[in-house]
Amino acid sequence: MENVSFENMPAVVTEILKTVERLEVMIANLQKIETDDTELLNVHEAAAFLKISVPAIYTKVSRREIPVSKPGRRLYFSKSKLKEWISASKLKTQDELLNDAQIKMKGYRQRFGS
Repeated sequence: MENVSFENMPAVVTEILKTVERLEVMIANLQKIETDDTELLNVHEAAAFLKISVPAIYTKVSRREIPVSKPGRRLYFSKSKLKEWISASKLKTQDELLNDAQIKMKGYRQRFGS
């Protein structure tokens, strides 16, 4: 940063104000992102978010496959919990399956001496 003198004080103050404005915009965007994740969705919004039909949502709720809150008669879905559910439902890769099988076989061999 350059030395601040009385002559260049207005330019420095202007630059500081611009920086503060940019920071305010960034903070507002971050707060908006945080509130989006804690947002509660109804059945239709959850179906649109997951890109599945409303009857499929009801089926998953009845099978207890999807995280849901049911205060009274309405169903509510937390956007962040739906994201976690999607992440936890990922399929294993071939390498992960092979590694799991090898670990399991190692345990069987140690137990049964093969």
